[in-house]
Amino acid sequence: MAKRKRPAKSEENETNNKVILPQKKHYRQRAHANPFSDHSLDYPTSPDAVDWAIHYPAFASSGRAPEFADVGCGFGGLLIALAPLYPDVLMLGLEIRVQVSQYVQDRIAALRVSSQPQSSPDIAETHPAPYQNVSVVRANAMKFLPNYFAKHSLSALFFLFPDPHFKSRKHKARIISPTLLAEYAYVLRPGGIVYTITDVHDLHLWMDSHLKNFPLFEPVSEQVLREEGKGPIIDAVYTSTEEGKKVERNNGQKWLACFRRIEP
Repeated sequence: MAKRKRPAKSEENETNNKVILPQKKHYRQRAHANPFSDHSLDYPTSPDAVDWAIHYPAFASSGRAPEFADVGCGFGGLLIALAPLYPDVLMLGLEIRVQVSQYVQDRIAALRVSSQPQSSPDIAETHPAPYQNVSVVRANAMKFLPNYFAKHSLSALFFLFPDPHFKSRKHKARIISPTLLAEYAYVLRPGGIVYTITDVHDLHLWMDSHLKNFPLFEPVSEQVLREEGKGPIIDAVYTSTEEGKKVERNNGQKWLACFRRIEP
């Protein structure tokens, strides 16, 4: 029998150093979760109680907090798409489902390792590797959003393909409602943007009308946002999420509605 040839040292190191990204098939869970159920969540008493250095170790000395929040981030597609485009902006995903939030956490950890620059520590400190600016928490945004974000601390809030809750008796569980809009206006700084998108036209009309009727938000068109340099964000909102890709595969339609936080 011929003796098996030992791989070259460079090939062996490449195999040993290869980072395997997590696979969604190992993190199966129901598509939606009841936000009114007791999910045994641990949450901070206030934003000051959050140690963001744990989430963003590369920015530990900066004392900064997240500016982008993806509510119901799912498998983290938006975060992963935006992270390298805005490397100096801290972003946080909030996901209530255990397995899904664990997947995002593992995905970010793997991407951080696989994208480590082969450079000196001094360069790495001034130019953090990709994905150091994104993190995720398992949280119920309908109950605990102000526990994580201080007043006027966010510049962008994302609600991408949220649970439509089709039945009328379930509409109270929709992520856009008059009561919750007050909290979104509280954490969003003046000039900040709320991004919503869905493939359910009825839900689009619901979110659009509630945001229009709230005195601290005004609609802003996609064209205006692109002219303001937010085109990469809009593109990611359309295409980066699992739901968005599924809609494209099924030749479905997407409805986008964006609103700017204003002073009364």
